[in-house]
Amino acid sequence: MPHLWLGRLAWAEAPNERLNVASIGVGGRGTDIGRQAASLGNMVACADVHRKNAEAFAKPYEGRCEIYTDYRKVLDRRDVDAVTIGTPDHWHVKIAIDAMKAGKDVYCEKPLTLTIEESKLICEAVQKTAKVFQVGTQQRSEFNNMFLKAVVIARSGRLGKKLRAVSSVGQATAGGPFPISDPPDFLDWDFWLGQAPKVPFCENRIGWNFRWWFEYSGGQVTDWGVHHTDIALWALGGEETGPVQVTPVNFEFPLGRELMLDTLLGKRPWQELPVSYNVAKSFECDMLLPNGNEVKLISGNNELIIEGELGKIRVNRGSLTGKPIEDLTEADKKWLDDEVRKLYRGKESGSHMRNFFDCVKDRSLPISDVFTHANSVNACHMANISMLLNRTVKWDPDKYEFPGDDEANALTRRPQREPYQIVL
Repeated sequence: MPHLWLGRLAWAEAPNERLNVASIGVGGRGTDIGRQAASLGNMVACADVHRKNAEAFAKPYEGRCEIYTDYRKVLDRRDVDAVTIGTPDHWHVKIAIDAMKAGKDVYCEKPLTLTIEESKLICEAVQKTAKVFQVGTQQRSEFNNMFLKAVVIARSGRLGKKLRAVSSVGQATAGGPFPISDPPDFLDWDFWLGQAPKVPFCENRIGWNFRWWFEYSGGQVTDWGVHHTDIALWALGGEETGPVQVTPVNFEFPLGRELMLDTLLGKRPWQELPVSYNVAKSFECDMLLPNGNEVKLISGNNELIIEGELGKIRVNRGSLTGKPIEDLTEADKKWLDDEVRKLYRGKESGSHMRNFFDCVKDRSLPISDVFTHANSVNACHMANISMLLNRTVKWDPDKYEFPGDDEANALTRRPQREPYQIVL
């Protein structure tokens, strides 16, 4: 899939030297990536259904960044070359597809999708439009190349032929029931909900806490889970397929597994759920890759451990450790640096946003491309599906389905509320 996409990119016309950029969704992380983009390009516009977020984001640009509450008005502007998207997860794919159809290149935060079906749609849209698309899995670019070095060492055979990784990402937050109220006058609540079910406003649904609701996210399983699991799949040779089998080992849903399963399958209306966080609080799932390597996704310490019959390494955003690291000679270190450069496709690592801008200018594939990220986030979606069903699920990456498993396949998609459906 990526090879076809690259071929199409070669025909695209490069934009001007300094890009005009706009940021869509500028609360919290959206502001962070918007500021990064502004340091490399001209920030000309921003959009957020929470008007106070947009006003705070635009203030440093002293009138040069026009404010909108409807992202579509940003996409209508011909002077915008690229956009960053930092909205809650349930808006990522629709806005990204609309942006590419409007001729914009896209940097979108992770986890990219709300469902497995959305992963398929966004990959198709990138192929169809031939736009440059970077996903915000910054561990592929930053943190002193520690994650890249871990990938190189694992893929080199120095840890052994049969590999196992533990993607340990911390617990979700539990809480509720919470009070409902009228939305504030600076927030378009219906627009914020988008494709998600229509429910009364609750302050705990917005801001950082959107992550703890299945309506808008996949919880810690997808939010932090996709960071380390993305690196694990890359290191263990599963980046082009994802897992083919996922087995739940242990989990806890604050509202109960059966209630969440029935709601996600459409057997109960979302409006009948308690106004409480409902994603998995704790979790443990085993993933099997086509090559026989294994990944365990667990709500433990924040780290990635990769081991084989010859050794074990541990990496997180603060360190890369293990005897195979301690034993590196000066010649080994030079080899490792050379291999990291090759892994990073010949560009200079260190800034994930810089990689996006560089790829926009030469129309090449970013380091966090949409195709490999779809496999990484789908692995996390499969973990949620296996826990909701409380059984092993088997995935066919070529057919993009769970063969012969109607229940699991039903959990790969969601009804989308009008008029916010995703349209290719």
